[in-house]
Amino acid sequence: MTDEKLQKILARAGYGSRRQIEQMIEQGLVQVNGRTAKLGDRANDQAQLSVRGQKVKASRLEQQPTQVIAYHKPEGLICSRHDEQGRDSIFSQLPKIINGRWISIGRLDLNTSGLLLLTNNGELANRMMHPSYEVEREYAVRVFGEVTEAMLTNLRTGVTLDDGVSKFDYVGRLPSDEEAQNQWFRVILREGKYREVRRLWEAQGVKVSRLIRVRYGDISLPKGLRRGKTEMLNWVQVNKLLKAVALPEEERPDLRHRPEAAARQKRVMAERAKRSAKFAKRRR
Repeated sequence: MTDEKLQKILARAGYGSRRQIEQMIEQGLVQVNGRTAKLGDRANDQAQLSVRGQKVKASRLEQQPTQVIAYHKPEGLICSRHDEQGRDSIFSQLPKIINGRWISIGRLDLNTSGLLLLTNNGELANRMMHPSYEVEREYAVRVFGEVTEAMLTNLRTGVTLDDGVSKFDYVGRLPSDEEAQNQWFRVILREGKYREVRRLWEAQGVKVSRLIRVRYGDISLPKGLRRGKTEMLNWVQVNKLLKAVALPEEERPDLRHRPEAAARQKRVMAERAKRSAKFAKRRR
């Protein structure tokens, strides 16, 4: 194994996204061969790594099959593992995972509910959150106050916030009583700045009274998934997410220890991709 950056190795082992691991390195929580790591340090499979004083087991450094769960987050829970105020965290409600830990793909604030994706693949989490991959996030928003067409135009073209210009890629009204003080809207954006949806609306002089994330990338909040519950994504859904952020697709779990069947499955997938490309070319 050639030397790789620590954040890449530990992200693959499920210790967090690359950004989260960079923060741990900056805080002096990562060691390599007994010394405190620095940003930019590299290592190989012979290195002795530890995180927060705990030795990293060799089994965790092996490539693990990517797992992703959809969690229906209720209001009133935070998305951090540690909280100085002692507030309840989503991580106390998640199923256990072997050789890794759940990494949240983005966050939802305390008063936001809806779809939260979590994975054991730190590189997948990092890419899905990174603005360069332009992964869509869709929300249902209830706002309090009058909303004019001029406001909607502002939200579509760009609003200057404290951390730069932001906008919705889409914003449209959902069926609701137009005379009511609360109205529902559907919004889509491709980045995840801190409280971005709320701040965009507040910049127009209206307040968000309820916010629900209903989709992240190709994954929608599963119908019938109750608040506080999780659902494991299947192999096809996981591969869609991997492909969307230019990561290699993985073999179906039941084929991983059957080389002949795995090879046959790869041929089938390649043939399907070839047919799809040919069909798309004809339609042009």
